[in-house]
Amino acid sequence: MAPGEKIKAKIKKNLPVTGPQAPTIKELMRWYCLNTNTHGCRRIVVSRGRLRRLLWIGFTLTAVALIFWQCALLVFSFYTISVSIKVHFQKLDFPAVTICNINPYKYSTVRHLLADLEQETREALKSLYGFSEVKSRNRREAESWSSTWEGPQPKFLHLVPLLVFDQEEKGKARDFITGRKRKVSGNIIHKASNVMHVHESKKVVGFQLCANDTSDCATYTFSSGVNAIQEWYKLHYMNIMAQVPLEKKINMSYSAEELLVTCFFDGVSCDTRNFTLFHHPMHGNCYTFNSKVNETILSTSMGGSEYGLQVILYINEEEYNPFLVSSTGAKVIIHRQDEYPFIEDVGMEIETAMATSIGMHLTESFKLSEPYSQCTEDGSDVPVKNIYNAAYSLQICLHSCFQTKMVEKCGCAQYNQPLPPAANYCNYQQHPNWMYCYYQLHQAFVREELGCQSVCREACSFKEWTLTTSLAQWPSVVSEKWLLPVLTWDQSRQINKKLNKTDLAKLLIFYKDLNQRSIIENPANSIEMLLSNFGGQLGLWMSCSVVCVIEIIEVFFIDFFSIIARHWWQKAKEWWARRQAPHCPEAFPSPRGQDNPALSVDDDLPTFTSALRLPPAPGAQVPGTPPPRYNTLRLERAFSTQLSDTQVPDEP
Repeated sequence: MAPGEKIKAKIKKNLPVTGPQAPTIKELMRWYCLNTNTHGCRRIVVSRGRLRRLLWIGFTLTAVALIFWQCALLVFSFYTISVSIKVHFQKLDFPAVTICNINPYKYSTVRHLLADLEQETREALKSLYGFSEVKSRNRREAESWSSTWEGPQPKFLHLVPLLVFDQEEKGKARDFITGRKRKVSGNIIHKASNVMHVHESKKVVGFQLCANDTSDCATYTFSSGVNAIQEWYKLHYMNIMAQVPLEKKINMSYSAEELLVTCFFDGVSCDTRNFTLFHHPMHGNCYTFNSKVNETILSTSMGGSEYGLQVILYINEEEYNPFLVSSTGAKVIIHRQDEYPFIEDVGMEIETAMATSIGMHLTESFKLSEPYSQCTEDGSDVPVKNIYNAAYSLQICLHSCFQTKMVEKCGCAQYNQPLPPAANYCNYQQHPNWMYCYYQLHQAFVREELGCQSVCREACSFKEWTLTTSLAQWPSVVSEKWLLPVLTWDQSRQINKKLNKTDLAKLLIFYKDLNQRSIIENPANSIEMLLSNFGGQLGLWMSCSVVCVIEIIEVFFIDFFSIIARHWWQKAKEWWARRQAPHCPEAFPSPRGQDNPALSVDDDLPTFTSALRLPPAPGAQVPGTPPPRYNTLRLERAFSTQLSDTQVPDEP
């Protein structure tokens, strides 16, 4: 071997070995951790302290495990070529169905309570439209419409007088009682008719409401006399019925046996035991099917009219109040079991002598609450007390808010809605001016001045049934001959007369199919997506990972602030030591190290002569180079042993 090769081999043997040529696994791992771009492994080696090393070992192993897990899922998903199809059939819960007769109470049972009001209504119609004598129905045996006043003066027309306004004479109106013209002061509020008139009339009908017999009055006018008479009658009707006990009103209304003639559900016969009584102030006795009695909710297994609810209703038109309602039939509403049935708001009317088919599609909606929307989960965060024994909804909140404001400002509750705690329904005897207060409050509610619309919010989850309605004549001419006698025989215990087709109505409610549509809101930007976007940007522009981010946090936050804290702590300790040390005269610093007393008189750097402590040469300029540190000139042996082929032979 050449001498040069021997020297090179000897040098390699004595130099420290790194990398794959390391003699031990520990040295190999140390070399890898110090030179790799994987930040976690490097931090395991360079971190000081056992706790930090253990933390970095945990972070690194966790990251490696997550990488293997995600990669395995991706590989399995990539090589999966099979296709699976799931067909799922389910039974849909049938909704609650509330059915009411449009006429709340049988006329024969409430006639004695409304006799005076009905008499004054007839006189008002005669005075306004000049009705001649009309033969009354035998069932009512009512007095002639042309009868004169008997007994005391009318009290209803005195409390709320009906007036006729002539548009040509502003500020004046004709009184129904006296027939004389009177001045009308205060606000005049016009309510347009819901019936379109081709020819506009110069006369309008209305009534005047005043507060405590003062000049503070408001006059409400209607372009149609029908609306004016019905609104005036309804005010007095609510006042009278508010004073009747609930049990007596239930007895005066229709029983379940009277209203429900036949019942079928899902192909199986049902009866009145499947219905629950629900008394509504303006609709009397209503009956709810599938109202979750005994915690049981009925469901349907198939779609179509044969698997829904089929009922035949007995309307009994002869017992209708002629001034309270002007249509014949029933009202039905489809709702959840825990939802209050707002029949007067969203109820559907069912015609007599008709078969009404209602097909349903269920849509279930789930909205996100704050900060995505202003909806509420259960109404607990809405500052309005729920006076209904039902789950929260926007309608319940609005009606509860109005009823609460009614009790606060008028001292009594409106008859249409449930009673708040420790409140009574309005009536003339206890609250003489409640009608004026009610109308003023209702106007403020419509103008959104009460604040109810601003505090009430929608519910985050709700069910909605899309309804498709179709009508067919029922019973047909050919089936009428046998169907009506059979129904009359079936109802002979409850009805003592022969049934007519105008007394009956058929109702069918069913799912068109069992497809349920769900509308679910999901956040567009979730925490996982945010972290994924951050990771993508950091990896794209800085080649950073989660471990790299943890390393940056450790260095630039933990270590950085710890160094600053130690620096200020050291300064604080020195300041405190100087403050506690006794005061003594300042001593001159003693020369040490490279300090040369010979150079203390000269600001320039020392020369070689001054370094040897010799007096400076006269007129000689001191060079500007400091004396060297001689310990840096020491030579150290590069190798621990001298190479054999480089040794110098000893001299003889």
